[in-house]
Amino acid sequence: MIKKMTPSENEFDIPAKNCYRMVILGSTKVGKTAIVSRFVTGRFEDQYTPTIEDFHRKFYSIRGEVYQLDLLDTSGNHPFPAMRRLSILTGDVFILVFSLDNRESFREVQRLKQQIFETKSCLKNKTKENVDVPLVICGNKGDREFYREVQRDEIEHLIAGDDQCAYFEISAKRNTNVDKMFQTLFTMAKLPNEMSPDMHRKVSVQYCDMLHNRKSIKNKKFKDSDAYGIVAPFARRPSVHSDLMYIKEKAIGGGQGKDKERCVIS
Repeated sequence: MIKKMTPSENEFDIPAKNCYRMVILGSTKVGKTAIVSRFVTGRFEDQYTPTIEDFHRKFYSIRGEVYQLDLLDTSGNHPFPAMRRLSILTGDVFILVFSLDNRESFREVQRLKQQIFETKSCLKNKTKENVDVPLVICGNKGDREFYREVQRDEIEHLIAGDDQCAYFEISAKRNTNVDKMFQTLFTMAKLPNEMSPDMHRKVSVQYCDMLHNRKSIKNKKFKDSDAYGIVAPFARRPSVHSDLMYIKEKAIGGGQGKDKERCVIS
């Protein structure tokens, strides 16, 4: 018999306004999963495994509030355009990744940036929301400068005049500028920058009680003023049906508020 070590995620009662989804997009072999691995585990996975779609969930306790951040690591092959469109529609913040030594991957980021704007604009027509979307473009593999194919002036032209778009040259392998990139993204999204990997204490799932009741923590090493992050070990991606219902209700409701469905596992 397996002992239940942690409460059900449904029991956290997280306010819908504190539930967000981060979507990572880009061509194959540009390092999307490596960036996600840095965020979730702090490690770099050197072995390449093609991603179909990976989902991760992280909970935070920050200044007395609980937050949920879902991370959707998408396929670079995008064999199902409708699924990519759904990922964009349900995303709140975005990371677009290209490889500095691969010009075609940069062209794909150019296309993706335009697709995000167009897709969100269609939803805006129904919700009357602002179309501005917090977005960071990452030029990964900065450790391969000798093989560079994309120049800085091309990138500056892509982000010129867009206050909700920032650019970073990073190296997931060397962990260069990765934390700074996440901090900037969360700041643009008006989220606590303590969500960045280097700005909170990582605690194990055995301390999930702190998400319910801070007073229940007996260990004095945990302070109310600290920020904590807990990775959900068995998180499953919400169903396509749940995502479609979220978008439908958002459109019908004029974009007011967030569906509670975003804050529970399906």
